[in-house]
Amino acid sequence: MGARKKLVADARKEAKKLTCEAKAVAVPTSPRKMRLLADILRGKDILDALNILTFSTKHASKTVEKLLRSAIANWEQKFNAKADESELFIKEIKVDSGRMLKRFQPAPQGRAYRIRKRSNHLTLNLASRNAANAETTIEDSTNEN
Repeated sequence: MGARKKLVADARKEAKKLTCEAKAVAVPTSPRKMRLLADILRGKDILDALNILTFSTKHASKTVEKLLRSAIANWEQKFNAKADESELFIKEIKVDSGRMLKRFQPAPQGRAYRIRKRSNHLTLNLASRNAANAETTIEDSTNEN
């Protein structure tokens, strides 16, 4: 491994130590519908995000709320501390396409229409605002040298 590649890999490992991740795999909702909700939540504090999800009428909101609560529990487990709602925020939320179940529906004149039942994979990263501020000051000091 080259020196520059090693520096990038080490920086990625250090950044991962400060964040917490939760994943939901094969969620039976189309990725397009889930991304509408993910775009609203990206960068929000967890208290605001939980309020949005609780009162949202979208079907996907229940799944995302459950995943967010799981990520908060992961945070508390990883850092052996109670999650302070004011400092945790959603650093990254990704919606990737999952497998697609292909079905057929009868159509007129002996034809068949293809139905694609889509699913998605949801990844949610939490970070602390205090840790994010410290991380940016470290990056700024390394860029000045």
